[in-house]
Amino acid sequence: MAEEPTSETEEAAEAAGMRSLPDHPVLAGLLEPFADVEWQPSGDQDTAIVPKDQLRDFARAAREAGFEMLVDVTAVDYLRRRRVRFEVVAGLLSLEHNVRLRLRVPVDEDDSTVPSLVPVYSGANFFERETFDMFGIIFEGHPDLTRILLPDDWAGHPLRKDFATGAVPVQFKSSPQVT
Repeated sequence: MAEEPTSETEEAAEAAGMRSLPDHPVLAGLLEPFADVEWQPSGDQDTAIVPKDQLRDFARAAREAGFEMLVDVTAVDYLRRRRVRFEVVAGLLSLEHNVRLRLRVPVDEDDSTVPSLVPVYSGANFFERETFDMFGIIFEGHPDLTRILLPDDWAGHPLRKDFATGAVPVQFKSSPQVT
């Protein structure tokens, strides 16, 4: 579901059948070599919709372009709302260029694997573990993809929209025993 063009430049590019790129030169330079990456403005933040097979290469290019900080990695479950059920979302920040970039990666329910960003941004480690724990997204190439919040023997992934809710007390790691 694409958003409406928000500038005359985008409208002209769309009318000409051309790919629209952001006005910011760093973002435009980052996106231009990746023909399959779609740029969308979202409010006041730039968003790149990245195919999962290009995620690590795109993240590496972003790091080289000055996005030195990975701010967050999480997921969204669009159960019965979109054709592709999940979306992994990562936030990047360039202090050098004073710009943020949100990466959105569509992930099919039948193949819920995504390349890990840990080789590019080591800070992705715990974010990816939490996303695995809560949503069941598998990050290929992650050095230690194990549960981080829930007990190792916990069945299921509680932030999936089809996870049954109930009144069962949850015992988190390193917390006092629930009785």
